[in-house]
Amino acid sequence: MYLNIKILSSTTLKFFHIMIINLFSERVIIIITIAGKPIDLKVIIDSFPIDSMETKIVTSLYESQTIYRYASFDQLKFEINLRANIVRTAVELSKSGFKFRTFKDSMCNPEFWERTEQGGFLLKKNVSPYDAISDIYANSSKYGTECSTAIVIIYYGALLRMYPKGLFDSVFPDLYLYSWQNIDSDLGISTKESPSTQTPGDCRYFKNPDFDPKTPEWRGENVIDLGNGTYYGHDIGIKTAEGMISALNKHRKDATSETAYLTNSVTNPDYKHLSNLYYNYQL
Repeated sequence: MYLNIKILSSTTLKFFHIMIINLFSERVIIIITIAGKPIDLKVIIDSFPIDSMETKIVTSLYESQTIYRYASFDQLKFEINLRANIVRTAVELSKSGFKFRTFKDSMCNPEFWERTEQGGFLLKKNVSPYDAISDIYANSSKYGTECSTAIVIIYYGALLRMYPKGLFDSVFPDLYLYSWQNIDSDLGISTKESPSTQTPGDCRYFKNPDFDPKTPEWRGENVIDLGNGTYYGHDIGIKTAEGMISALNKHRKDATSETAYLTNSVTNPDYKHLSNLYYNYQL
């Protein structure tokens, strides 16, 4: 008898680990369905490079034990790709000259944006939304705002990597970057309580319940889950959960106040709607 032995990648090993868990559990849980039919994990993983961020996202979706339903395989792949690009864009922003500023002191490039009295950035007339968002990454030192607006900028930046300029400009013609307010409805941003899931690309929130009232900007930190045990938060940078908590704890009323903590809230754009816009434009 001959044995065919191959060295398996960490992603492939993880695939078999997940399949074994499902085989020996009391019941098999269908994790992902396409048009109502279950799809095998290996089929999805084989669609992406080995050990890539995309495969890490796929295994994370399976490990969550949540049922995900998609109308098509393309719709699923779009979410995986956009999540991966959210992670990449967050890392890119962390290395840029993009500054942390409160709304009172926010700053933007006046060539593309009008700074409003509230401290938001309003797209100027006759300016391409695609070019305006691109400028934030190309000339990051000309910009400064707080963490929630940074998350929205990351979402738009990730879509720049996937949407053609014509589609981006037609979907987001009236951009206004200001906290979680006035967000374009086509982003479809929503928040849910999900204590058991943790998927790369998720926006999470670290709450600082006893923040110093003199510095209300430190009441919490919106972050992007980078999928390797770290998170990106604008100003704090890339840290583990413990690092985020430690940074926020420095801005409490006093050392004996309640510690900061990672909440169960998970925020994401509407991947399916954004996917439909993309594929309809391609037709």
